[in-house]
Amino acid sequence: MTTDTRATRSRLPALTWTTVVPPLAVVVLALTWGRKFDGTTGAVVVTLVAVVLGAAVLAAVHHAEVVAHRVGEPFGSLVLAVAVTVIEVALILTLMISGGPETQSLARDTVFAAVMITVNGIVGVSLLVGALRHGIPAFNAEGTGGALATVVTLATLCLVLPTFTTSRPGPELSSGQLVFAAIASLTLWIAFVLTQTVRHRDFFLPVATDGSGTLDEDVHADPPTNRTAYISLGLLLASLVAVVGLAKVESPAIEKAVAGVGFPPSFVGVVIALLVLLPETLAAVRAAQRERIQISLNLALGSAMASIGLTIPAIAVASIWLDGPLLLGLDPTQITLLAVTIVAAVLTVVPGRATRLQAAVHLVLLAAFLFLAVSP
Repeated sequence: MTTDTRATRSRLPALTWTTVVPPLAVVVLALTWGRKFDGTTGAVVVTLVAVVLGAAVLAAVHHAEVVAHRVGEPFGSLVLAVAVTVIEVALILTLMISGGPETQSLARDTVFAAVMITVNGIVGVSLLVGALRHGIPAFNAEGTGGALATVVTLATLCLVLPTFTTSRPGPELSSGQLVFAAIASLTLWIAFVLTQTVRHRDFFLPVATDGSGTLDEDVHADPPTNRTAYISLGLLLASLVAVVGLAKVESPAIEKAVAGVGFPPSFVGVVIALLVLLPETLAAVRAAQRERIQISLNLALGSAMASIGLTIPAIAVASIWLDGPLLLGLDPTQITLLAVTIVAAVLTVVPGRATRLQAAVHLVLLAAFLFLAVSP
């Protein structure tokens, strides 16, 4: 293959759906933001927004993979995890500012849902896909174990302890405790990022199934050019902004649908987490299909970590002008699910290899979470 041929293949094709959808989604967002649509027109608009939202999610996954291929692992996973989480924080704050008392627990519901979806859903699906396609998928237990330990610590500090503290009535932290939780969360997240990208980068690279060593780069294709990567980065950010913005536009319809089927209001947080994490889920599954289970785990645990480590500090700052209490503590059912998830995840990570059984365990835990979220 000549240099010219490789350069041609690495360029972004003009006017493909992946280049058209992000700006189109932003235009649709601009036309629908802050407007109310009723009757038949409203139903048509909601359907159109849902279609564009799904297309924007798929476009985000494509451009995230282009950027990840250019910068290499684990930086590629970090780019998507941080980008999605920053937009998730913006969506939570937007809904909390515009909502009423029922949004006081929205941050907790969304963050807890993100943890359960990533640690059980993304991990479970990735392991299942990897096991079905490649036998017994392998990964680096040292790096994955460190990521899991960070997630567990963050979840305990920010979601479990508020249930048991006594400075404030109810499952909330005092001002001083919230500041400590925010600083601790941000510190742990920064420490992990430095470990993942600087000191021990090799702990987070894909591992060969036969244990022969790490797979540093994807050998199936040449990396894209800098120009292609920059274009994809811009389109990725546009896609993510559109995804969350359109999700906000859809939120009234989501809330009505949740109430209409008799689900508790807290289920709105689950829907938000599902929408926001869809790009990472698809990217993780594609990585598992390519025998890059470590990338899938980087995405899953990195997303759970960023969801807590970035959301709690942002919420702590926003609480200065937010009305009402900030409910962060989990209820007994949620704490039980989190505890079982932690035990199962530890037993999955320690061997550095997983089978379909571990995948089934995590997927059943995800199903239990979703079922109990609907029927608490």
